[in-house]
Amino acid sequence: MDLQPYLPVILFILVGAAVGVAPQLIGFLLGPNRPDTAKNSPYECGFEAFEDARMKFDVRYYLVAILFILFDLEIAFLFPWALSLHEIGASGFWAMMIFLGILVVGFVYEWKKGALDWE
Repeated sequence: MDLQPYLPVILFILVGAAVGVAPQLIGFLLGPNRPDTAKNSPYECGFEAFEDARMKFDVRYYLVAILFILFDLEIAFLFPWALSLHEIGASGFWAMMIFLGILVVGFVYEWKKGALDWE
């Protein structure tokens, strides 16, 4: 079994791992180590925690997060489509236009419902 074609992939993985690990190791080995009570204390938004960690959040946080993920993932489909547009032809173009039309209808619906308004 010839592993020669995999050499660039292995080098890419090794260099990526080195770039990720080397700065952390250098900082850990050569960086100053002067712990004190302020550095070792728990940090939460700049003030001490005074409520239960299971407190309820407003549903708008979740709604905005879901809408962001939804529209962000939908837009991610445009990149491979744009790269292969010359191969898929007119039918692929019109299929994406229908997809984008549905996306715009959903966006307008969310806008009219007030889901994008932050008060």
